[in-house]
Parts: sequence; structure tokens; C-alpha cells
Amino acid sequence: MAQKLAKTARTGRDNQRYGSQGERLVAGVVPLSADNTKVLLIESTRRGGWVLPKGGWELDEGTAQEAACREAWEEAGVICSVRYDLGLISEMRASSQLSPAAPKASYQFYEVKVDKEEAVYPECTKRGRIWMNYGQACQALANRPELLEALKRSTIKR
Repeated sequence: MAQKLAKTARTGRDNQRYGSQGERLVAGVVPLSADNTKVLLIESTRRGGWVLPKGGWELDEGTAQEAACREAWEEAGVICSVRYDLGLISEMRASSQLSPAAPKASYQFYEVKVDKEEAVYPECTKRGRIWMNYGQACQALANRPELLEALKRSTIKR
């Protein structure tokens, strides 16, 4: 199925899916280069630093995979192919780090191959992006254990 590329990013949580425990369902990608030596990280708009593309799985999306690929497009400007389901990752933040703007979440990650990187994409004026090797990415994601766990589950060359 061809990926539908929106010109604008979705905003808000009106269509957000939630799990049985009230947790926000988040879908994300570990976008790897064709040779598996680099991962593409994006700038966080909330906390600063670098993160993996991810966001809410919405009610009109049939699968978490569909949501993850949409997020990859909106936030990183990549068209991607899913290689592997990296599984669910439970919330790892301390309760003191949770807030209405950043509620408890359950993360579903996919390893993807970046097929194409576009210069213009929905969040290109809000986020930078950078390719990093495994060691660099581990350092960049050190304060985000759920994202670091997704990277560690991937097949990136170490």
C-alpha cells in the first residue's frame, strides 16, 4: 500500500487512541540507513535534544504501523519501509516526569529502512534531523530510556 503523504502534520489529541489502563498509545520508528550503519534522529520540539520519530496512534489509523510511518513522514520527512516489529515498550519515565502534556504511554516501535528523504515535509521548519551511528545515538537518547530500548532492539550495526 502506498503511503499517503500529508502536507501538514496532525495536531492535538482529539483522535488519540488509549489503552485499557488509560495509557496513550504511541507508534514510532527506528529509521535506519540502507546499510544499517546509521539511524536518523530528529530534534524534540518539547524538551530539546534528539529523539526518534514517534507520536500518537489515532482512531482513523488501522494499525500502529500505519501511524508510525505517518509520524516518520510528518516529523522526519522520510518515506520508509517497515523491516521489523520491535515490539511494545512500556513507560519508563518516573511518575514525577508525567504531566497532562506528557501522559503515561505505551510505545510500539518498528525498524524501518529509509527509502527517500524529502527536503520539504510537514515539520521541516520545526525540527532538524541528523544521521548518527549507534554510539552517537545511544548518547543522544540516554535520557529517553524507551527510545534507547527501541534502538537497542533494532539491527543497527554496533
